[in-house]
Amino acid sequence: MDQATQLRNIIKMNSNPRPKARVITVTSGKGGVGKSNVAINLAVEFKKRGKRVLIFDADFGLANIEVMFGAVPQHNLADLIYRGMSIKDVITWGPMEIGFISGGCGIAQLSGLTMQQITFIVQNLAQLDELADVVIIDTGAGISSAVLEFLVASGEILLVTTPEPTSITDSYSLLKALGRHPRFDSNATTVKMVANRVEDTAEGQQLYRKLNSVVERYLQVPLGFIGVIPQDSLLTKAVMQQSPICIQNPNAISAKAFSSLADVLLENETSQKTIKRGMAGFFASFTAGIHR
Repeated sequence: MDQATQLRNIIKMNSNPRPKARVITVTSGKGGVGKSNVAINLAVEFKKRGKRVLIFDADFGLANIEVMFGAVPQHNLADLIYRGMSIKDVITWGPMEIGFISGGCGIAQLSGLTMQQITFIVQNLAQLDELADVVIIDTGAGISSAVLEFLVASGEILLVTTPEPTSITDSYSLLKALGRHPRFDSNATTVKMVANRVEDTAEGQQLYRKLNSVVERYLQVPLGFIGVIPQDSLLTKAVMQQSPICIQNPNAISAKAFSSLADVLLENETSQKTIKRGMAGFFASFTAGIHR
């Protein structure tokens, strides 16, 4: 029995008819565009709407989530993999009881896992479907193999882009690499752009049209547009103070934009069938890719 078949069997074993978490993956073509800010403040807005929320910090090179939350995790994914801790043990609780899991060095070591270790992780991650309604995955920036594997395992991707020319070109490069990935399925994946640090909605829409015109011409990756986060000095101040803007100043223009973004995402959930793979299915798909 090959590894792919074994992983499918693991998923089946953990696919009893219980609710599955909605997994939203936030990514960007380059660093420094506010990706982690989007992940954290969306989590806060979902929590305000009564959702149980967890953030999975998959950017193992940087610790943005814990820094911006002002909470230092005692454990990370490596403790789950190599020390036999349960998934509940490696969750750190931040403001508003929003949980986050640090990937740490564990993500970089996933390609060397045994099937027994993978089975243990998938069984533990399946518990997140009982602990959370929404899991937000904050990937690393760029087009590393680990980032791409996270994206092809995702059913729902938010691509954060700013008006900077390098951000636009790097977003295009990311979409190009995603579209060329052998396991990318455009019919089972939605990719939507978030225009960050723009002056207003009009500039955000113009940014989307600029990127999408090239994407439509050269790539087979449907790119949607979901909204804008305007440039806001109060947001910069909140980051410096290690507090999400949606908690520190909910009346700030950026906080209101995050609120609108959360509303749109929840409207999409009710108005159309959002694919909910759950964390067990997500991780099994991710692991199957890196073990090929």
